[in-house]
Amino acid sequence: MGGPEGQPDYLNGCLEGRTTLDPRTFLWLLQRLESQFGRDRAREVRNGPRTLDLDLLLYGELELRSPEVVLPHPRLEERLFVLEPLNALAPDLRLPSGRLVRERLAELRPGPGRVARPLR
Repeated sequence: MGGPEGQPDYLNGCLEGRTTLDPRTFLWLLQRLESQFGRDRAREVRNGPRTLDLDLLLYGELELRSPEVVLPHPRLEERLFVLEPLNALAPDLRLPSGRLVRERLAELRPGPGRVARPLR
């Protein structure tokens, strides 16, 4: 979504976990893992291919806006490639908009004669 033309396919997944770390520390750890797998944020093309991309989508019910982290993830409900694996994990999870994951996914998935609808 929004990547450069001709970008290779990639794999997406979602993981639910528990941590005693605060969100900033947890995000730092995720970015450190990305770096260990060869990701160099300073050199990559925006939305381009990368070796690993770990996003923090939700942190319980916490809402947070800081220079380091925004929770829930600001584009969580706009991206099929996020909602599809999240639906496999937690279809009845209530999203920040109040919709269930499965409901939002159904709104976005184009079907016969349907066009994907933006979030309102």
